[in-house]
Amino acid sequence: MPAAFDYFVVFAEMRTGSNFLETNLNALPSVTCHGEAFNPHFIGYPNSEDILGITRPERDAKPERLLAQIRKATQGLGGFRYFHDHDPRVLTPLLEDPRCAKIVLTRNPVDSYVSWKIAQQTGQWKLTNVRRRREEKARFDPREFEAHLAAQQGFQVRLLNALQRSGQTAFYIAYEDLQDLEVMNGLAAWLGVPERLEALDRSLKVQNPKPLSEKVENYAEMEQALVRLDGFNLARTPNFEPRRGPLVPSYVAAARADLLYMPIRSGPEAAVTAWLAALDGVDEDALVTKFSQNTLRHWKRARPGHRSFTVIRHPLARAHDAFCTKILATGPGSFGKIRAHLVKTYGLPLKEDPADYSLEDHREAFTGFLRFCKANLAGQTPIRTDGHWASQSQTLLGMAEFTFPDMVIREEEMAAYLPALALQVGCPAAPDPEPRPTQAPFGLAQVYDDTLEALAQEAYARDYTMFGFSDWG
Repeated sequence: MPAAFDYFVVFAEMRTGSNFLETNLNALPSVTCHGEAFNPHFIGYPNSEDILGITRPERDAKPERLLAQIRKATQGLGGFRYFHDHDPRVLTPLLEDPRCAKIVLTRNPVDSYVSWKIAQQTGQWKLTNVRRRREEKARFDPREFEAHLAAQQGFQVRLLNALQRSGQTAFYIAYEDLQDLEVMNGLAAWLGVPERLEALDRSLKVQNPKPLSEKVENYAEMEQALVRLDGFNLARTPNFEPRRGPLVPSYVAAARADLLYMPIRSGPEAAVTAWLAALDGVDEDALVTKFSQNTLRHWKRARPGHRSFTVIRHPLARAHDAFCTKILATGPGSFGKIRAHLVKTYGLPLKEDPADYSLEDHREAFTGFLRFCKANLAGQTPIRTDGHWASQSQTLLGMAEFTFPDMVIREEEMAAYLPALALQVGCPAAPDPEPRPTQAPFGLAQVYDDTLEALAQEAYARDYTMFGFSDWG
């Protein structure tokens, strides 16, 4: 029966017990852990010159060569420890290789941070003789700890998502599990090696066995700082929207000026494209459209110093535009099937004859549309999340997959920022943008009330939070 794995990696961080884990893995005759093989500051261990004949300069030039050497030249099963700040060039190959066993070692981040701070002060990163233990207290730095926590959590999420997407699994082991012989032998079984440990290696000693209250000099300050941190992410705004692509074909470039507009649907697109045309004194037909990713790259390369931008709109005004142009309207470009679904499911009082459609009908229908948007963005409807009412924050994330806008402009600030942007690309006499009102039987101001505002804030909570929108009224 073939071996389950060809090699292994221990994903860990400093002060998580990875030295102890490595020592016990190396106690298995058919396992060799080569230390921090891809630490950018040394190779394997601080005083080592090579791993399996590969020197540090050779590794730095071609890290995949060392990866292959560990896989093929180790007697038995070879592996190494990898931290979040090690050579990033090998991370993707590791995660994508199902023949690489992934061991994920974790520790309470407060404990690992305090241990790290103490080791920095004492200079003692390993302890084999208790009599030589140096003792110092750590000083807790809230900002430093938040950065420490964010780095660890971000790396763990990346590992988890990569394994989920590739259908792999890892052997997760906590710092506290390292003292459990049965767990360690369970790891050996999972790796597919025949040996088992009779006892744990005790050559490495716990360096800081005291409780945190005795290891941190500003313990009270640390307690207060940790209370402020949202460890369970309770303040998050849930996001169930599907991911959006960069939508490059919708981008619009000026005819001559080095400006690129990256529209967000149901925003002030008509006003911005008219301004782009007026900037160069051309008709809108002369604007450059229908980009592909390849042609957009060529456009950018041919125009050093170019600027790109997008314009965001208040979520309530944007939802009203989407409702009026895509649901209320019945002409070309409207969404007839979605309209029929909303009439049936949400009771929108839409009329075939516009003469029968009143102000109260408009308020009631728009209210129903906002309720639909809330459910749709939460993944609770069978209807697609169309870009005309998808959140602007999610749309921007999709854009960022290919390129970032240089500037995100609010609709009410276009008169100030669009001419300033034009000035940056050598157009000092830019015209002022002219507003283009939404074509609708009734304006938003005629139906606006607290109920509509509350519904918009529920549906577009992330946009209100991310962009700092206040009430439309």
